[in-house]
Amino acid sequence: MRPAQLRWSADKKGLVTLHIENTGFFNCMAQKFWGRPKVSHIHLDKIGSFIWPLMDGEKDIIVLGQLVKEHFGEEAEPLYERLAKYFQILDSYSFILWK
Repeated sequence: MRPAQLRWSADKKGLVTLHIENTGFFNCMAQKFWGRPKVSHIHLDKIGSFIWPLMDGEKDIIVLGQLVKEHFGEEAEPLYERLAKYFQILDSYSFILWK
């Protein structure tokens, strides 16, 4: 599921952007000396943007996969390999919480 404090928005086309605040000592130093942004904007692709609002902590990867398959059809294949990789990436950046 999505962490409550993680800010995100969707544009008119439904594409999701995650707004990640760069906090902590090293980020503050990088902002001061190298002009790093205070907030990073992570743009999700159309399949990731479709899944993101559906991640409510109740639906498992099988249910999400069925919804993606219904919406995107063959375009989503190889479906579960892509979903697994998507969740691995989100987890590696702490963009999701496991229940």
